[in-house]
Amino acid sequence: MKIRRLVFALISLCMAHPASSLAQTEKPVSAAAAPPKILLLVHQQFKFGSESARQKLAAGIARACNRLDAPNSWIDLQSMTGPPEVLSFDPFDSFEQVHNSYVAWPQLFRSHPELARMQEQIRALETSESTIIAVRRDDLGYRVDDIDLSRARFLRVLEVRLRPGYESDFVDAFKLLSAAYEKIEADMPWVVYQANVGMPAPSFLVFVPMGALKENDALLSRAPKLREAEGEAGVDRMQQVARDAYASTESNLYAISPETSHVTKEIADGDPDFWSPKTAADARPPATLGTSAAPPPKDKGAKQE
Repeated sequence: MKIRRLVFALISLCMAHPASSLAQTEKPVSAAAAPPKILLLVHQQFKFGSESARQKLAAGIARACNRLDAPNSWIDLQSMTGPPEVLSFDPFDSFEQVHNSYVAWPQLFRSHPELARMQEQIRALETSESTIIAVRRDDLGYRVDDIDLSRARFLRVLEVRLRPGYESDFVDAFKLLSAAYEKIEADMPWVVYQANVGMPAPSFLVFVPMGALKENDALLSRAPKLREAEGEAGVDRMQQVARDAYASTESNLYAISPETSHVTKEIADGDPDFWSPKTAADARPPATLGTSAAPPPKDKGAKQE
């Protein structure tokens, strides 16, 4: 039963989306809206009852950074399953860019004390925090070029921690899964990252963007076709990998919060009504902020390696 659950978790995370999924777009996906090469993830948990205060502060930081020249962007994800937490999804092109961002944030905080004060207030509400840096594995994703983050509203995230020495088995299993999806011509892209620092090695993270939760309704109806496409040998191989290679797996669902995200202009332009809704606060000038500040990569723009 344990093996079945592990295989089902892998399959269910990546189930085919219906024709209305975010992969169905009439225009090419902008490179700026594609999954990044380097991903900095920050898991944060907060004191019970502090959700509203944290949301207000994070939204204030995001609004300020939308007006300023922030060194990096982030998508704020709020958990719908698993422990209550916030997951910051911060895209980078290289480790050099991560370093430049790390150096820039403290300087900007010194220039903009109001921004720094809001960040310190958020930190005071935290009960735990962990940071991961992961690198995209293009050999393991499925139709990654079809992923448009500007149209995503939810993310399913699968964390797979392997036993040492079993990375090649995991790679084999995902290639079998990708081949099966190609056979049924499934329109459900996913992207895979390998943890570089911040998690026990080897560990992988699989992200499936969704435009709507109803896309999960295809799960049960598509499962038989998928298993048929895998074939008996493929199913046996995936079960063997689950039995031998996996130390643990966990799949969770997150909702994207545009109010507390600070995204690039390219992503915002992909759906301005979602990412940049006009509010009363937008009509007012910032209170004590200058013209070029933002938080570091650790909480919604204030994170550090």
